[in-house]
Amino acid sequence: MALTGRAALLAALGSLPVGLWDPSWTGILTVNAPLALACACDFALAAPVRRLRLTRSGDTSVRLGDPADVTLTLANPSRRPLRAHLRDAWPPSSWQPGTEVPASRHRVTVPAGERRRVTTRLRPTRRGDRHADRVTIRSYGPLGLLTRQGTHRVPWTVRVLPPFTSRKHLPSKLARLRELDGRTSVLQRGEGTEFDSLREYVPGDDTRSIDWRATARQTAVAVRTWRPERDRHILLVLDTGRTSAGRVGDIPRLDASMDAALLLAALASRAGDRVDLLAYDRQARALVQGRTAGDVLPSLVNAMATLEPELVETDARGLTATALRTAPRRSLIVLLTTLDAAPVEEGLLPVLTKLTQQHTVLLASVADPHVAQMAKSRGTTEAVYEAAAAAQAQSERHRTADQLRRHGVTVVDATPDDLAPALADAYLTLKTSGRL
Repeated sequence: MALTGRAALLAALGSLPVGLWDPSWTGILTVNAPLALACACDFALAAPVRRLRLTRSGDTSVRLGDPADVTLTLANPSRRPLRAHLRDAWPPSSWQPGTEVPASRHRVTVPAGERRRVTTRLRPTRRGDRHADRVTIRSYGPLGLLTRQGTHRVPWTVRVLPPFTSRKHLPSKLARLRELDGRTSVLQRGEGTEFDSLREYVPGDDTRSIDWRATARQTAVAVRTWRPERDRHILLVLDTGRTSAGRVGDIPRLDASMDAALLLAALASRAGDRVDLLAYDRQARALVQGRTAGDVLPSLVNAMATLEPELVETDARGLTATALRTAPRRSLIVLLTTLDAAPVEEGLLPVLTKLTQQHTVLLASVADPHVAQMAKSRGTTEAVYEAAAAAQAQSERHRTADQLRRHGVTVVDATPDDLAPALADAYLTLKTSGRL
């Protein structure tokens, strides 16, 4: 127990005229016996801290940017009321900068034999698991002269999930999917590669869709309708190597890739396709397989929550071998990685044929919007140099993308805000053309 009120007592005694008290502690107690007695009584009446029973409840997961409430219940089994200041400590990334102190500190009063609850509101700034640290309680006596202080460990974990900001694009992509599937009310036949049904010809239908055999058996002209093929396998491959650690705008490239992967997974699962996830750099960091349509999105979000970029060069051969083992039959493999020339030319291109021979490959990369702004800079010598550097960087990315396309890879290169919808559009285009 810490007698934290001793400094205040000495300060009070130090204000007395010189000569009225002995500088030794014995002299203080002799000359100021009433004050010392008051301090002793105050300390004795402060509720003991060690005997308090603390439990937690509340949120165990939250999306990045949203608040999470964690409730701490204090039970006071002693015969003395608890008057205390409490600090519920969490990692600094559990709050927005500058809000930790007021959010984590509470003033609490618990009568003898009763319990009270205090709620700490977290607003995490990073993905991953946030673990509660110690709970420090300072118990005051009625006069507030002396205090008892102690700490308790009350474990609790809040998992901070990816924010999935691109979900706002999901309704429009689902509407396009329904058009491709022929389920809208407009007079537009479904497209795809899987036969759906026969119906009567209406003006404007493609004459190539006329089924002449069916027409010969009935009095009206019959046309075939199609729908996108279902039950296709999609493997999302997240590159968690060093290039994913670079920040584009306000977020790392890895977070932008995750957001695009979640939108594609939500769309593909609604389209009847099966979605798996592989996160890899030099080893598999996450693997999600065999989830049902209703469970795939929560499973992906939970697996992505704890992923962090690794400051190592991605092993392209290991990534390719792991992807081939994960997708043993023909699939759509979506690589969310970089378009930087060196990693692609030295790592991915030499092993890309192994993927394209067996699978349809789609590569999505996060472009830096600041480079496009630099390319438009003019007016000063420095701005012209920046524009030249940006143009060279863009030219290298275009050349790398062209190399990948010559190998049969579909390439999506877009800024963080545009990557998710662009990737979803590329997936729908592949379904429309029957390449899945």
